[in-house]
Amino acid sequence: MIISESKVRVLYAHTDKMGIVNNSRYLEYFELGRTDLLRSIGYIYKNMEADNIALPLIEANCKYIFPAYYDDVIVIKSSLKKMPSVKIKIDYELYVDERKIAEGFTVHSFVDFKKLKPVRPPQKLLKLLEGKL
Repeated sequence: MIISESKVRVLYAHTDKMGIVNNSRYLEYFELGRTDLLRSIGYIYKNMEADNIALPLIEANCKYIFPAYYDDVIVIKSSLKKMPSVKIKIDYELYVDERKIAEGFTVHSFVDFKKLKPVRPPQKLLKLLEGKL
């Protein structure tokens, strides 16, 4: 399993009138975790797109456990548990201090950026993951 940790401070713009983080923002936090996870193994999103690979979201799940508020620091723990095929699944746990506030996952498909057709994961990525999963 590969695990990475990211942090983000909640902006005022991310909250509703009650000062609670809007539920749609959690997918943005998942995105931060996912890109940091890939970066931590040496696979940078920008380079992936330059190699003609896109990674569109095809499924998302989020279980909201406890609210986050303006100015909280959210810790995003992202994990990759198995080798990708034409899809890759990333799991997330979000914390404020030691309290878990949300958990979920996203599933993405590897796609030829120009043709928008599914493709196998890039060899560059598979080599970076060898022996780690």
